[in-house]
Order: sequence, then structure tokens, then C-alpha cells
Amino acid sequence: MSRLLLNCDIGESFGAWTMGLDAEVMPLIDCANIACGFHAGDPGTMRRTIGLAVRHRVSIGAHPGYPDLVGFGRRSLACSPAEVEDLMLYQIGALDGLCRAQGARVSYVKPHGALYQDMMRDPAILAAVMRAVAAYDAQLPLMLMSTRDNSAAQAIGDEHGVTLWFEAFADRAYDGNGYLVSRSLPGAVHHDPEQVVAQAITLARGESLRASDGSDLPLKAHTLCVHGDNPGSIAAVKRIREALEAQ
Repeated sequence: MSRLLLNCDIGESFGAWTMGLDAEVMPLIDCANIACGFHAGDPGTMRRTIGLAVRHRVSIGAHPGYPDLVGFGRRSLACSPAEVEDLMLYQIGALDGLCRAQGARVSYVKPHGALYQDMMRDPAILAAVMRAVAAYDAQLPLMLMSTRDNSAAQAIGDEHGVTLWFEAFADRAYDGNGYLVSRSLPGAVHHDPEQVVAQAITLARGESLRASDGSDLPLKAHTLCVHGDNPGSIAAVKRIREALEAQ
């Protein structure tokens, strides 16, 4: 069984509005994808979340998104590749500056929400994301979705000299091509803890999932995305951690 790194989107509070159970989930994960202020987060939240990650020795990732606080970054914006490159650089730099003030550094990048989805479906957007990562620090890995066929993304990564970490999800259903089933469709999100833990173990073993069309779906994954936004999800992450360590 490969060693799957557990990653979590975190630091998504804004001002007086609190989202997520960051303090509870941080000790359970390997990688913290910290919001950079465009879709969620603010300087104070970012700084506090970095401090929490440092205390628990969790790797810090920049989690940049579209400038869409109202829509939580889940709406696609008509940004050109050049604009995507600029907004990526701005957000990575902001988080990394706050990291440096606490003796840490950004160690990878994972785009958020609609930007993440758009880059998976539009090679021009993906190339812009990779140009930004390479321009900021060519040593930073880029986290992106593992699909049935990762060859096109890998080729763009090789072209730009960017290391890719392919990501899978324990609590989401996949279609036959290895993309996440839309949240608007029934069964897109797994709520049964037993099903979530079972999918995590299947992925860690390198075994195929069952896609929504009934086909077997092999996914190459370096990291597994988990969530910590409610007590039920925290319990699921604990069980996933225990199950992976017991294998």
C-alpha cells in the first residue's frame, strides 16, 4: 500500500464568520490547503491557520481561487490565462509572506473550487496555473485531480517542469472518466462513514473504484482530500487515519 497523504481545505473563515473545525482537523492531516483571501480567508485567519499548521508540523499549501468571496470561489469567472497566472502569483505570494513571518514556507499549491475544475478541463488554464507555480518556485508541487487518464496533465507538467501530486477524494462519487459527479446530482457526496472509509482504503491499496456508470475506475493518487467542516467529518477523518495506519 502506498503512503497516501491526507490533505484538507482549511483556513476558510472570514472576519467574524467562522467556517470549519480547523483546530480539530489539523492534528489528523499531513497537508493543509490554506485559503489565500480571494474565495475565503483574510490576513488574520491565514496567519492563525499557518501557526496552527506549524505547531502540528503539517505541510502548508497555497489554496488560491477566483476572486469570488460571495460565491466561495465555486463559480467560474471569465478570466484569461494571463489573469489566472496573475491571481495565482498574488495569492501564493501573500500566503508565503505570512508563512515566512512564522518561520515557515508554502510547500505546494492546490487551486480551489471552480478554478480547480476549470484547469482540469481547459489546458490553457492548466498551463497558466503551472506557469505561475514555476515562476514563483519551480520546486513547488501542484496538486490536481487524478482522473482515468492523467497523461495530458502530466505532459503539461513536464513541459513546465512542475511536479504533480494527483489527488483523490474519499467522500465523492466519480463518473466514468474519473471526474467528480456534480453536487447537483443524487449520490454525488458520500455521507455514510463506512463508505467513506472503505473508499479511502481502496484508493490507498491502488485498487479500482466503481464509477457512477458501473465501470471499474483505476485512480493514481498521491494524496487524499478529506474534510473537517463538521463533527461528523472530523470523526470520518479520524477513522480514515486509523484505517490507513492499520493497513
